[in-house]
Amino acid sequence: MSESWSGAGLPPAAAERMAEVRGSGTWSSALSTGEFAAVRAVGFEPVGQVMGSAVYHVGRSGRYWGYHDCLFNGAGFGFSFGGGAGPAPVALSGQGAPSAALVDVFEQARRTALGRMTAECSVLGGDGVVAAELTMAPFPAQPNCLEFKVIGTAVRANGPVRSKTPFTSHLDGQGFAKLVTAGWVPVELLVGMSVGVRHDDYRTQRQTYSWQNVEVTGWSQLVHEVRADARTQLQRQGARRGGDGVILANGTLRVWREGCLRAASRIGGTSSEQEDHVAEATMIGTTVARFETGGSRPGTLAVLPLGNRGDRLRKRLAAVASSPYGDPAEYRRLVTELNDAGGQG
Repeated sequence: MSESWSGAGLPPAAAERMAEVRGSGTWSSALSTGEFAAVRAVGFEPVGQVMGSAVYHVGRSGRYWGYHDCLFNGAGFGFSFGGGAGPAPVALSGQGAPSAALVDVFEQARRTALGRMTAECSVLGGDGVVAAELTMAPFPAQPNCLEFKVIGTAVRANGPVRSKTPFTSHLDGQGFAKLVTAGWVPVELLVGMSVGVRHDDYRTQRQTYSWQNVEVTGWSQLVHEVRADARTQLQRQGARRGGDGVILANGTLRVWREGCLRAASRIGGTSSEQEDHVAEATMIGTTVARFETGGSRPGTLAVLPLGNRGDRLRKRLAAVASSPYGDPAEYRRLVTELNDAGGQG
């Protein structure tokens, strides 16, 4: 029978799993052989695979997200007039638009999942988590709920000095080793997020129906401002965590249409032909801090891959393709290197 849980501390199943890991004297990880060797080369040992998850309900208002208000005073008027309101602005969550409440929910859920993962790390005696992958996905059979999950490998430094708070990082084993060798340490895995809403005003409508090749300036403005806002949020989070910089892992952008809530409200109905476009930008990265200011030259990591070169390249290619933080440029480079491998491919 499952044990009831108030939501505080580790979930009962996680606490039981941590007790089994500590009692067994063995550990598990998702690190490759090369990552394992790289982590050990800079004085760390893996102590176990750790994870954290949280399922959050996100409330709705009517047919549409209640948070998606374009804030355009001309919404609901005829497109040829626009109520004299001028061009539609971009309502950004980072500037206090109603969508800020939605971003706050996502941030709270992310921090809850990260907090549970770092709690597992502390139970295992780890100093931090490497190769942490953060995902967000709809909860099955419940469209209004989202599951936030983060999973990685906890590591412990060889020596008496212990970290007060476990670090979290998206960097894989080799990336973490290179960072430490260069005199830097990861601090925390961060997510900068922004939601922007822009009304499809008269100019936008005219440009989208043009027979000529023209820029849709309103939509260009939307994606530019929402990306800039997400980057600003990521930088602010990094500064609050005491980091000196942020290493970007991944950036995504989603854009979709919504019926304009403000126009529907103005005409006194539940629907309107006028629409808004919503853009959601997410940037994931790890804030890092310098622990060594000297100019010593980094040493060479004692990691020597063995075996068929083509097999190694295919494994690395598969790892990049399956990772949510996969770098397209790295993928193309590996494909080229595999093609050049010739007889070893």
